[in-house]
Parts: sequence; structure tokens; C-alpha cells
Amino acid sequence: MSGHLFWITSRSAGIAALMVASVSLGLGLAMSRRGKAAASAPDPATSSDYRAVHEALSLTALALIALHGLALLGDKFMHPGIAGIVVPGAGPYRPFWTGVGIVGGYGLAALGLSYYFRARIGAARWRRLHAFTAIFWILGIAHSLGSGTDAWQAWFLLFAGSAVLPGAVLLVTRTGQRLGPALDLPRSEAPVRAASPHGRDPYRRRDPYRRGSYR
Repeated sequence: MSGHLFWITSRSAGIAALMVASVSLGLGLAMSRRGKAAASAPDPATSSDYRAVHEALSLTALALIALHGLALLGDKFMHPGIAGIVVPGAGPYRPFWTGVGIVGGYGLAALGLSYYFRARIGAARWRRLHAFTAIFWILGIAHSLGSGTDAWQAWFLLFAGSAVLPGAVLLVTRTGQRLGPALDLPRSEAPVRAASPHGRDPYRRRDPYRRGSYR
């Protein structure tokens, strides 16, 4: 047990980071959806409470991600070194999937900490940037499944899935709501011609050289 303490710590922190980040993402999406629905009658106190919880979850997820990487420095079997935990693809263990996780961690850290620089970034620009959080969250899921030693264990799928699935459903729903209006085809504004009671088109002219014919 003592020989694998750092490895176990890293694994535990990684699983916890995935779950906390998933809850944070789900809450953020729910807040955004609720904010639009209640725009006519906002509740500042409730919104402030949700934002505080969302902020706390985001910072907790970032701390767990950092612990997930730093704990590996003490593992005497892997020996990733500093480069192995900060440079994508430089580690000895499943470098591709580990690199995916490093990129996802960088993205979540940058977007999470950007909250404290909204005034300089600009509120509208910050919201557009913050939408990319979902992409880096998905990279974190891919990292967990690709490099996690417990990734395909039933207990892990049930345990982590309980937090990941609600956020995924909200993300798909929100994406569909955004893409829906963009995919609507413009309706034709051409006038609809009324049908003649005799089955003939009243807009067509009669040919004077041919009885009963229409052009």
C-alpha cells in the first residue's frame, strides 16, 4: 500500500476531479438556461448563491486536477518527471491519452480562472470563451477512459457516470437549442395562387387562336 500511495492518490484525485468538474459544468448549463427563462423576473439572491456554488466547484475541480498530476511526481514506478505532467505527450505512460488530459486541464484552468478577469476581457467576449469549457471537459472524459487504469470497470462507469451523464444531457440539449434556429429554412414569401374552381389556373392567359387553351 505504501509503495503505491502516490499512484492511488493520483487516481483518486483524477476521479474526483472528473466528477466535480461534471457537476460544475451541469450547474453552469442549468444556470444559463434558468437565467434566460427567468430574465423577466430575475432573483438576484438565488442567482448569487448558484454562482457561488459554481465558483467553488470550479476551483475545487482545478485543485483536484493539480493534485492528480503532482501526485505522480512521487510515484517511484512511473517517474514521469516535471515534463511528463506538464508537456502533452512527454510522459512514459500512454502518452497520447495523457497528453489529451494535460490539454484538457490547461483549458479548464485557463477558462476557470478567466472568471476573475471578466472586466478586462469583456462580458460578451468572456461568455463566448467560457462556452469552450465543454470541449475541455470532454477531453477530460476522453483522458479518463483512455489512460485510466479503472476506466472500464463497472464501479467506475456507474460512479463517474452518475455525475457525467446529467451534464452531458444538458450539454446536448443546450447545443440543440442553439443550433435549432440556425438550421431553420427561410419560408418562401412568394404569393400562393388560389386554385380555380374549374381546376384551371386563373393567372394563365387564354390563347386567342385556340379555343379552350391556356398559356
